[in-house]
Amino acid sequence: QVQLVESGGGLVQPGGSLRLSCAASGVIFSIYSAAWHRQAPGKQRELVATITSGGSTNYGDSVKGRFTISKDVAKNTVYLQMNSLKPEDTAVYYCQARGKWGQGTQVTVSS
Repeated sequence: QVQLVESGGGLVQPGGSLRLSCAASGVIFSIYSAAWHRQAPGKQRELVATITSGGSTNYGDSVKGRFTISKDVAKNTVYLQMNSLKPEDTAVYYCQARGKWGQGTQVTVSS
């Protein structure tokens, strides 16, 4: 059974940074890909970043150069480092792997 638990969200000022974590059970990140998505109020869910089993990464255009996805295989955890945050990054961020989703963590960027 796959379980994904996100953490690390919160309130941050524009230009600030946050690191999200996705701790997994039932999925091994050395074998499976993972992704971060986000959904802002009134908007469709948006793909933010992906990381393959081999460690290759890909990013949505709106976050390229500011966000970094990574993983710690020993801890079976995927991370999303978010720098230079903007108010438009405000959303609930979800981890996804093996077709399953976590519960989400709220990120709010506001002064």
